[in-house]
Amino acid sequence: MDTPAVQYDERLSVPLRWWVQGTMLVATLWLAVVVATPAVVAWTVTALALALLFGGFLAYGSARVTVAAGELRAGRAHIPVHHVGAVTPLDADGMRRQAGVDADARAYLLIRPYLSRGVRIDITDPADPTPYWLVGSRHPDRLAAALDSARRRGPISG
Repeated sequence: MDTPAVQYDERLSVPLRWWVQGTMLVATLWLAVVVATPAVVAWTVTALALALLFGGFLAYGSARVTVAAGELRAGRAHIPVHHVGAVTPLDADGMRRQAGVDADARAYLLIRPYLSRGVRIDITDPADPTPYWLVGSRHPDRLAAALDSARRRGPISG
């Protein structure tokens, strides 16, 4: 097979420091509750808080960015690569500007506060009102290269 099944795949998972800080927050909650309530109540509240924290972090960090089979997927959104125009890797300053003062309200955003870099992906589909996608990434250069490569290969026929 000439085309690899997946040219790029990244999970926008929550960084380790968030897990550590969240766990410390729950430990602080346990300390505050254990001095005011019976131990069983304190441990129950702590277990629920820890479950909510872990569930929230897992859900928030489950977004994926994938380039495969002639398609770009970013979170729940997807578009064929033949509708992808210019792809621009962004450093922290460029990402901040594109998400802030230079932002277009019609753009699709898949950004996370713990990802300072990303990619701006112009959309060329005339039927799509979205001018571009702004996608956070730990490896913006690799994502841009995968998109450029997928565009050069053309649509996948199947």
